[in-house]
Amino acid sequence: MKFKPYLIILLLTLFFQQVSAQQVTFKTEYLGKSGYYYLPPGEQPREKIGNGKGSAMVYQAGLNIPLSLKLNEHKKPTAWGVGISGSYVSLKNQNFAEPMVSEIINAQIGVYHLRPLNERWSLRGSIGMGIFAPSSDLSKLSFKNVLASGSAVFIRHLKPNLSIGGGLAINSSLGYPMIFPAVYLNWQSEGKFDVNVELVDGLEASIGYDVSEKFKLSYALEMNGQVALLKKDDRDVIFSHQYIVTGFKPQMQINEKFSITGMAGLNIYRPASYSNRTLKGVFAGDNDYFFSASPYVSLGLNMKF
Repeated sequence: MKFKPYLIILLLTLFFQQVSAQQVTFKTEYLGKSGYYYLPPGEQPREKIGNGKGSAMVYQAGLNIPLSLKLNEHKKPTAWGVGISGSYVSLKNQNFAEPMVSEIINAQIGVYHLRPLNERWSLRGSIGMGIFAPSSDLSKLSFKNVLASGSAVFIRHLKPNLSIGGGLAINSSLGYPMIFPAVYLNWQSEGKFDVNVELVDGLEASIGYDVSEKFKLSYALEMNGQVALLKKDDRDVIFSHQYIVTGFKPQMQINEKFSITGMAGLNIYRPASYSNRTLKGVFAGDNDYFFSASPYVSLGLNMKF
């Protein structure tokens, strides 16, 4: 089970759902302690790596600033905006024979554009840059920690609640520009019970029930992650940290502009490993190292202006 190439595309492709309002989000996540394993290629069973174990705290924040918005005769928006996001990860690793990355800083800024092409098709584009570092010490940052990215995705609006799309994303994660495929999916089913599936800025899938006008309870599956660029044994490498979590997700709407969201459940799968900063290294099949399942909790705040 290997997600590293997708993670790099995901982190360096900037999409923003809310184009009609300024939005600020904060989120804190805790991934509980578990053992560290290696999954050999083929059908061989996983292997435990010594007595290595670890947990993680993730802090994330994002700001979406619309610059302009105009609706056409079909109520489709043409929008420009700026997105700023950042995350800090504290990795509490124990009993490792070799040093592991203990913290990750990701910070990105980008400009996005949304334009309807006709009644059924839209275009989403973005361009941006970011810092992906293994340390919060700013004096240790170099140009090698800075990456540029861009994307263009064509979106087909099949139904009012279903849109799919595809296109291209370009980034410099391997030290030179590389083109990757980009995928878009947004499906929502509304009512007392609702279903929501998004493959836009990470993966989010949920089945929810509106307990009241102010309170909603969902069961969700989400995927997220962070990367750091560094040197290891005189080689340029990528350290990727990913996680797939599932659990119950309550949401309290305080007022029209402010909501609180939490989640309690299980971290199903948490890959964390190094790969050479080359195309062959990213897609290599011999670096599938991961932390096993563990408890998971999160708390998030969402504010619109």
